[in-house]
Amino acid sequence: MIVIVMGVSGSGKTTIGAQLAARLRCGFSDADEFHSDANKAKMARGVPLDEDDRRPWLASLRAAIDEKKGQARDWVFACSALKHAYRDALGGDDPAVRWVFLDGSEALLAKRLAGRGGHFFDPRLLRSQLQTLEKPQEGEALLVDIDASPEQIVADILQRLNRDTEGDAQA
Repeated sequence: MIVIVMGVSGSGKTTIGAQLAARLRCGFSDADEFHSDANKAKMARGVPLDEDDRRPWLASLRAAIDEKKGQARDWVFACSALKHAYRDALGGDDPAVRWVFLDGSEALLAKRLAGRGGHFFDPRLLRSQLQTLEKPQEGEALLVDIDASPEQIVADILQRLNRDTEGDAQA
């Protein structure tokens, strides 16, 4: 199973994804690892990425997802995946790919970003990400409210993933 933890910056993708991977006893990758140095520099300057910037990033991330699937390895990826087209490019409705959408208020996200240091993302880009975001609907992803502790969020995700997986096995 491939799990992609998605949401805008500040939603907790990396924290939740890493903790989820630890609980699932599988590997973890942050999609930021797949960005070019040019993309990271652009975002650090407060300039949103355009589609030409995202295309090679999505392709390299998709290759990593396919590699893990080909190895039959469970893996958790953290990735913004803001648009439906990006999610399609990464695995869309592939039953081996499970989507978890971390959602929260703009005020909570901004507060988290203001307190975060050492990251290349300029917090001024939050508004741009929220405007770009095409929220997945129920059935496309597990919808998770981020207004809880990381431990509570991970426990909720695990319970819901297990319930869905058990339901698939009984079908």
